[in-house]
Amino acid sequence: MLHSVAIIAVAAIVTMIIRAVPFVAFGGKREVPETVTYLGKVLPPAIMVILVIYCVKGINLFTGSHGFPELLSIAVVALLHIWKKNTLLSIAVGTILYMILVQVVF
Repeated sequence: MLHSVAIIAVAAIVTMIIRAVPFVAFGGKREVPETVTYLGKVLPPAIMVILVIYCVKGINLFTGSHGFPELLSIAVVALLHIWKKNTLLSIAVGTILYMILVQVVF
């Protein structure tokens, strides 16, 4: 029990430190470096692309459902996000659709 509490405490402290670093480094009236601003713009879409590739890398088009649940869910997420521009809604609907397709339909 004490071991688990210690692990949680260390994780909480490290999380607090990591979250405080940007405020310490860029707090006050200092400008955010151009590199950091650039990375803030390009990394989120790049990470999403990597996650999509990771999710579909195991699809075998010649067996089972032929990747239909994955590809349909990706299309629904993309269209819903373009329409509503709500990331949480898009991901939630895509996940629910995928789980229904995999568990019930295929």
